[in-house]
Amino acid sequence: MKVPFITKAQAEEIIEKYPTPFHIYDEKGIRENARNLYKAFSWNKGYREFFAVKATPNPYILKILKEEGCGVDCSSLTELMMSECCGFSGSDIMFSSNVTPEEDMKKAHELGAFINLDDITHIEFLEKLCGLPETIFCRFNPGGHFELENKIMDDPGDAKYGFTKEQIFEGFRILKSKGVKHFGIHAFLASNTVTNNYYPKLAKILFELAVELKNETGADIKYINLSGGVGVSYLPDVPQNDIFAIGEGVHKAFDEVLVPAGMGDVAIFTELGRYMLAPYGHLVTKCIHQKHIYKEYIGCDACACNLMRPAMYGSYHHITVLGKEKAPCDHKYDVTGGLCENNDKFAIDRMLPEINIGDILVIHDTGAHGFAMGYNYNGKLRSAELLLKEDGSVQLIRRAETPSDYFSTFDFTGILDKYIEK
Repeated sequence: MKVPFITKAQAEEIIEKYPTPFHIYDEKGIRENARNLYKAFSWNKGYREFFAVKATPNPYILKILKEEGCGVDCSSLTELMMSECCGFSGSDIMFSSNVTPEEDMKKAHELGAFINLDDITHIEFLEKLCGLPETIFCRFNPGGHFELENKIMDDPGDAKYGFTKEQIFEGFRILKSKGVKHFGIHAFLASNTVTNNYYPKLAKILFELAVELKNETGADIKYINLSGGVGVSYLPDVPQNDIFAIGEGVHKAFDEVLVPAGMGDVAIFTELGRYMLAPYGHLVTKCIHQKHIYKEYIGCDACACNLMRPAMYGSYHHITVLGKEKAPCDHKYDVTGGLCENNDKFAIDRMLPEINIGDILVIHDTGAHGFAMGYNYNGKLRSAELLLKEDGSVQLIRRAETPSDYFSTFDFTGILDKYIEK
């Protein structure tokens, strides 16, 4: 069973200062999780986690992870700018983008980031734009289906990302002929896997590819980036991944494939977002309405603009009614927001305790791809983000949007001046 990291009493105290809805993150949990990840890969002396900024783009979160030894994985100009302002530079940054605008690539080059090329045509693009660095990564897409434990986990062949196998060999030869000295390989083959076998299988694929590339092109392969894909269990009755078992599985593949090939000094990188943050975030919201028609509806002051995943993907997020954790779940509800869209539902036919107007609901596992995917449809305003610090205090790390924020991009017109704060 999922247990909130805040109690009803804590929530009520927080709400007095910061009205619902809001996202809140658990600093203690984030730090402990990062430390365990580094312990799990401590066998690899060059190991580094590059946190996927897109999952939770907040400078306070980035600074916590920086203190725990993490770098950042960026995919856009603004993510690069935020990371720069948080003190990341050079090899602290992995720039993994696709359909990349010129200004984004220029910024990555300016910062000295590791640049991860998504396509063979990007070799010429980067060379003409700002020259080729001494170290460069290429993203690999093996095509077809990615199967694990006799199940299709994802379809790389349908994904827009990466070089084909033939292209990556050609790309390494081209880059080597143009003076690139050191290489990295990157791949992302499945999203949010809840199995300890994904990383080890992906690692073996990339390790074998690295040996082939070294033997056929003579490239000096220094880094192998396993990217993301290690997920979290959103369901309360499905066990979480064991990061120590995962690390040991990658270690076994490393010793079987790379060490005999004389490549035992290759550094392993990861780019985890969901695994690093999702369980350590809650969306806290209040029941503000009830509706009794063909179904029973609970209306919240949060909506899909605060958490898009259930509306967009039909994703499950566990819900706890604070103060009623031990009450029987004997009422069936659709838990909804107030958007003019019928898919604006956090839960459908969910068995929960009886919910009354004013009850506080915690929606679990929103620490990654929660606030980050927010939007302003129906003129809804993005919520605040809060940090539950290790000492138990709460810090505002992003204020809630105001109508003035929403109207501010019209400020050149003068039409909405009465609502724009000067």
